Amino acid sequence: MSRHAAGSPSPLCGAAEGDAAALDALLATAAREAVERMDSEASIVYLFSPSEGQLGAAMICGTPPSIFMAPERMAPDAPYASARAWQAGNMVVLGEPWVSPHEARYAGLGPFPYTVASTPLIFADRRFGVLTVLRMPSQVGTLSDDLRERLRESGDRLARGLASLVEHGVSLALRPAPLLVPAVFGARSSSAVSRTGGWGLPGVPGSAPMTCMYHLSKLSDALNQALDTDDVTHAARMRMMTPFGAQVLVLSLVRDGRLWVVGHSGKSAATVKHLHGSRADGGTPEADTVLGRDPRFFRDRADLLAAYPDGLDVGQNAWAFLPLRASGRTTGVCSLGFGKEHAFESEEQAVLMFMADMVAPALQRTRLSESEHMLAVSLQKTLLPRILTDLPQVVTTARYLPAPATTGVGGDWYDVITLPEDKMGLIVGDVQGHGIESSAAMGQFRSTVLAYATEGHGPAAVLNRAGKCLAALGTELTATCCFACLDTAGGLLEVALAGHPAPLLRGPDADVQVLDAPPNVPLGMQSDTPYQAFDVTLEPGSLLLLYTDGLAGRRTADVVDIAQSMLSAGIRDAGGNLERLADRLTAAVPDPPARRDDVVLLLARYEGALPGTHGRVNRMMIQRHDLRGVRTARRFVRDSMHEWGRDATADDLELIVSEVVTNALIHADSEVDLRLREYPDHVRLEVRDSASTPPIPSSISVLEEESAQAEHGRGLVIVDGLARIWGTSPSGRGKTVWLELAT
Repeated sequence: MSRHAAGSPSPLCGAAEGDAAALDALLATAAREAVERMDSEASIVYLFSPSEGQLGAAMICGTPPSIFMAPERMAPDAPYASARAWQAGNMVVLGEPWVSPHEARYAGLGPFPYTVASTPLIFADRRFGVLTVLRMPSQVGTLSDDLRERLRESGDRLARGLASLVEHGVSLALRPAPLLVPAVFGARSSSAVSRTGGWGLPGVPGSAPMTCMYHLSKLSDALNQALDTDDVTHAARMRMMTPFGAQVLVLSLVRDGRLWVVGHSGKSAATVKHLHGSRADGGTPEADTVLGRDPRFFRDRADLLAAYPDGLDVGQNAWAFLPLRASGRTTGVCSLGFGKEHAFESEEQAVLMFMADMVAPALQRTRLSESEHMLAVSLQKTLLPRILTDLPQVVTTARYLPAPATTGVGGDWYDVITLPEDKMGLIVGDVQGHGIESSAAMGQFRSTVLAYATEGHGPAAVLNRAGKCLAALGTELTATCCFACLDTAGGLLEVALAGHPAPLLRGPDADVQVLDAPPNVPLGMQSDTPYQAFDVTLEPGSLLLLYTDGLAGRRTADVVDIAQSMLSAGIRDAGGNLERLADRLTAAVPDPPARRDDVVLLLARYEGALPGTHGRVNRMMIQRHDLRGVRTARRFVRDSMHEWGRDATADDLELIVSEVVTNALIHADSEVDLRLREYPDHVRLEVRDSASTPPIPSSISVLEEESAQAEHGRGLVIVDGLARIWGTSPSGRGKTVWLELAT
């Protein structure tokens, strides 16, 4: 790892440079001594960083491939020998007397036949880190008591040296990456130093090329594990930008004859502004790099201006423009900017080109994966309901969280439908698998269930018919499903499951229970046993939660128990507000990577005939882009308030509905659904549209150009001033802006 860029003055000077050299010499000597005295393949000095709260590799000594197996950073409680020694304050040996793959995995430094021994660096009750060695007992024997004592002595000697440096004001702060030295090196002389400028430990033959190979290996590992473009950019920053001393990294790809920035890091704002969307047909160093398929290096700004007199000054002096080549063609360019003059030696150019050739296919792979994920997400959201159906006696809301891109979009869905005879159907389903196939299959399952439900069959009959139909069609995937039918007149709830988690019911007594519905088999599976249903009578004020198993995050967890705990806690936090409860439940769902599946939450509160209110609900629809609908909405609000004997509230509610409906019509590009609901001491207004982007309140500004969203959201400032409470809730393909006004 270079302490400074090649061709650039060191950021260290005077005493500070000498202090750093003294620390490097101490670490290198200790690491080399540990390899020689312990018959080891490699040794690593880990120092603890209080600012990071981690152990970080500061010096690595050894030979390939063992030196590439050392983790650079680890938490103090990690299951590695080094972390265990740090925690325990004494020597830890893993992998002996017999090395199993399981033990070696926890050692953290590779598979059989390596074993690991680590001793803490402690002096005067101060812990600096650990000294770790990697050995091959099959060749050199197991770790004897004498060897253990040697390792302990080496660690104590290094700890004393570190303590002395600290007393003289030397900083032990970690570099972004460790220094590497070979296991055996001769006398230090400037003539023996590699020309790979600034890399490795100065004066140590073999350190520079070993460091180059180390970063190539780590870059390869990081790119192989990259799941998206951000991961690729991070890998390039850590293994290209930082080791070479660059201040700017920009990755851009060619599309439709132009260069588009897909990743950047460092002081890159000016470069991104200049490059993003620029023409790729020549005239700039980036475009000519793509056309010529060859790298371009400029030692300083004078070199750049000599080749490109009209070149923009974006704050950097030296540049490297590297073609990104994948699948036999140049797909883009990697731009590296340096704050000072930078001499690109031939070895350095070769390493940079090697790295760029590794980055390009990784970018191509992750971009393709991201495109597929976006397509699947779009398909999934298109198949979800745009607007939930309500009846006067029931309030509903839903939340949908897509699966992370790492696993692909799942096939979860939900529906709320009105049925004959004042009944409401609540449906939640989950197709197995992830990706476009699951999303497409979800549409098939959802349509089949809806078709039989709208015919008026009971839940068990619906699942029976849907299951037989899908099995007869030879559907390759299966799906779990929960269908609940609520008779809003009497509160009778009938539930049938197809291998799905049972819904939860929270009664007026605040007790949360799991409905004891028979599990049955998933849809799409052949079964001679008919589906069975379960029924229960709900009291006014009862709350029902339907959900999918992604709620638990981990497949091995008991999703029913987790859902029950989350609902109980959410009710305490949200009070009686259904939207806030849905937000609380959503916030409690694990984030990726702990969560690997999509999640559906469907909440329904049965209000029935609550004491002290008629429970009246009025509803109207405004057609897409019909701005005259705002006037109709105002009249709708005033007429409803007069009908309910609440004229005093009409003026404020008219003003609010004007602003919210106008925002929805202008920005949502969809129909707008208005609902007014009556309560004893307030009225509730809901404005539903199919745009998922939440509106953001924007204060009135003299400079209109300050915010592209300045006009969108100003009405919410009025809402915030007049409403008792308000909020915005995403729901599948759209959202609901809701508010309550005291009467």
